[in-house]
Amino acid sequence: MTATADLMDIAPDLPSCETDFKQFGRRKQFHGRIRTVRCHRDNGIVKALANTPSNGEVLVVDGGGSRASALMGDMIAAAAAKNGWAGAVIFGVIRDSVAINEMDFGIKALGTNPKKSAKDGAGETDAPVSFGGVEFIAGHYLYSDEDGIVVSPEPLHTA
Repeated sequence: MTATADLMDIAPDLPSCETDFKQFGRRKQFHGRIRTVRCHRDNGIVKALANTPSNGEVLVVDGGGSRASALMGDMIAAAAAKNGWAGAVIFGVIRDSVAINEMDFGIKALGTNPKKSAKDGAGETDAPVSFGGVEFIAGHYLYSDEDGIVVSPEPLHTA
């Protein structure tokens, strides 16, 4: 994958996320089409999507920045990896970070909290979500590496 810094040099008007995320999982670089979830302290929809087949999409979860309970743990991350998801960006926190750091999966999240979230399925999928100065739209493309996150309405060269 082309580094996000190089993508910004090629297309300087692309939005880059200003949120200072922590990186989890062995996959430090990932990219793909965006699927979104908006939820608050409830990861039922995140779990359901992670358990569906993916063609390398990136799951973008807007948890409102809450650090009160985790929106992804090792079981959901393992399901997502098994089903072909490229990675996840979570505007919230995760749990089971030690186990996730052993997986071939990439996650960016605000941090960790061992507390489980609700499983009621409250929230919505594939609606536009915004954080870090970026609007994440289902079907657009996300590129993530150690330097940050860049989004584009069209696929970018990622040699």
